[in-house]
Amino acid sequence: MRNRNVAAWTSAVVTALVATALVSPAAAATSAPTTDRACPQLSKKLPWYGENRAKLQRMIDERGTCHGHHGPRPVAAFDWDNTVSKNDVTDATIAWALKHDKILRPASWQKSSKWMTDDAAKALTTACGTDVPVGAPLPTSTDTDCTDEIFNIRESGKTMSGAAAFAGDWNHRRTVPQYAWVPQLFAGHTVPELESYAAAARSEALAAPVGATQQLGTHTIPGYVRYYEQQRDLIRTLQKAGFDVYIVSAGSEPVTEVWSKGVGIDREHTVAIRSVLDSKGRITTYNEGCGGVGRTQGEAIPYIDGKRCWINQDIYKVKGKSAWDEQRWGKRIALGGGDADTDVTFVGDATGAHLVLNRNKNEIMCRAYDNADGRWVANPMFIEPLPRKTGTYPCSTASYNKPEGGFGPLLRDDGSVVPDQRDSVY
Repeated sequence: MRNRNVAAWTSAVVTALVATALVSPAAAATSAPTTDRACPQLSKKLPWYGENRAKLQRMIDERGTCHGHHGPRPVAAFDWDNTVSKNDVTDATIAWALKHDKILRPASWQKSSKWMTDDAAKALTTACGTDVPVGAPLPTSTDTDCTDEIFNIRESGKTMSGAAAFAGDWNHRRTVPQYAWVPQLFAGHTVPELESYAAAARSEALAAPVGATQQLGTHTIPGYVRYYEQQRDLIRTLQKAGFDVYIVSAGSEPVTEVWSKGVGIDREHTVAIRSVLDSKGRITTYNEGCGGVGRTQGEAIPYIDGKRCWINQDIYKVKGKSAWDEQRWGKRIALGGGDADTDVTFVGDATGAHLVLNRNKNEIMCRAYDNADGRWVANPMFIEPLPRKTGTYPCSTASYNKPEGGFGPLLRDDGSVVPDQRDSVY
């Protein structure tokens, strides 16, 4: 079913991609192979949508060091959840922790996040009680009210009664409180402890059959996770072709590191929410910042523009506020891969190819279908792809995630409005 819409992948887009050769004009003069060596090839046994394998292979051939190009190694960066893996490994870890009583009672729910509302603090206190001593494990394996309240806040930013769990001011392109709250939930644990929970959750999720679900209180969530074999193959091929490959995730860094090693990416190449540790090596409710933002309770995490910031800061060593800005061509990644609006900025920064798995997310799919630079490569999810989105993406009115919150029209670099787009890759 994935290839039933190949005809809908318009010839104009294919022509544009081939014509631009997935490289910038500045690189075109030097993109021809300098030796007869063939670059490592993507597996032809793993299905991709339409001509996507060929487009990615072209970029690898022309940008990889396998052809003897000189200069810095090209960089590829991927989001993790639902980009390299099917389903969310952070949720899998939280679910495992709740089922095994691994969340410690904080001294104050209110202080677990700088944006937590009184309503949320009261709901958590009521649901989870005060009988358990501060710092001791909450009995979430049996206390479904506590489990429900914690997971609902993580999932939706609301209490079970529907009240806002977070309020105040934050830059909506640099953070979202319920994402920042995930590592804060594990405050009091050491990094090795959190890694062990992630590893146990990984074993269970990989063993569960595709399509399996699990119950957390009244919430039904996916019970399985899979590595996408196409992405594993792409990462391996990129590495063989001389690319430095990174993961940049809005999940907790120790959790992401447990999973990223499964595709051959080490700790040094895994970037996620980095918790500040106390003097005893225990996770606190604070995390490291980016782009001139110091240690905070989550004001600058790898989220939308924050992913660009962390790439610029950690990979390209851009200091201070400049890390928030789009960099010159030579200090940008060659390939970016994502699946959601949280990835749109860094994926858009890529100079060679913008790979997007279609999860019907407005801002990133508007960019992908508009294909302004001819380098966007849209692909259905490799496992359980979504059906075609009905209607159109509201690109011209309500797809841009505004820093102050809410949505507005999505603009191209020249200031023109991106027209509404129909779903064509599914």
